[in-house]
Amino acid sequence: MKIACAPLLLAAISGADAFAPVAPSARTTTSLSVAQSDLDGAQSMIDGILKEKNCGPVFVRLAWHDSGTHDCSIAEWPASGGAIGSIRFDPEINHGANAGLSGAVKLLEPVKEAYPGVSYADIFQMASARGILLAGGPAVDMKYGRVDATSPEQCSPEGNLPDAEAGPEGKFGGPGGTASTEDSAAEWHLRKVFYRMGLNDEDIVALSGAHTFGRAYADRSGLGAEKTKFTDGSATKLADGSSTDAYTPGGSPWVEDWLVFDNSYFTTITDASTDEELLKLTSDKILFQDAGFKPYSEKFAASQDEFFASYAKAHKALSELGSKFEPVE
Repeated sequence: MKIACAPLLLAAISGADAFAPVAPSARTTTSLSVAQSDLDGAQSMIDGILKEKNCGPVFVRLAWHDSGTHDCSIAEWPASGGAIGSIRFDPEINHGANAGLSGAVKLLEPVKEAYPGVSYADIFQMASARGILLAGGPAVDMKYGRVDATSPEQCSPEGNLPDAEAGPEGKFGGPGGTASTEDSAAEWHLRKVFYRMGLNDEDIVALSGAHTFGRAYADRSGLGAEKTKFTDGSATKLADGSSTDAYTPGGSPWVEDWLVFDNSYFTTITDASTDEELLKLTSDKILFQDAGFKPYSEKFAASQDEFFASYAKAHKALSELGSKFEPVE
């Protein structure tokens, strides 16, 4: 079922319990169009950064946390949040869920300096999509020409992003944000977050599959080890079959080959023989337990092609949430 915007649907179906910072840049994008040549140049620079730094996962996180604030029940731009580049501003960059992302913004500042006509929102979303593709994942049919938020006052309130584990009182999420995401059940917390964006169960599971790419850090999300045998600076596999040790050591991955984008997240969660240092969080395991999520998780575990097809659609939808577009010339 496609859900255009369903925050109120939750109350009907889930029961009583459902519901070092970077300085903000003075530059803003206010032009009515962006040149295709500038987009091409920005993409070339981003590809170079990705290949040098192996930083695709943090670019994915940056873009998702920018777009993931969207509330589809709010009609006004930019109050509805979403992929509007507001994450570059304090206070949003300093929200708890965004810990560590100021470094990702800094890595992309040279792209903005070289191509000032390309909005931050476009640069963040482009970096995410290119990171997925260069890691062996699907090509996402990206749209560009997003208009940027222009001030800290246009940031979304804290509390719109999902939790992987419950807090001390046994609750996921909280009452903050544009709508409460608090719930004692992981599956309904996830639905409150993603339904608020206008996404559905298939999208939730597909997007969760991106955990095949990257690591969790205790000093960012509060989850994961200081390092594991897979993230201790030793060589790790790349999509082209080669390996690299050119990454910053640390954190815990969900899969062994954490710089490759494939469907191994889904094949690992239910495999009891996998290494104990790999993450299997409550929000991961629920994807194979909840009746609405399980069919998609099993389909994606059985077929990488099916996963890639659903993922590309969900990523595109996420990347356009709340965006206001101007023409590309």
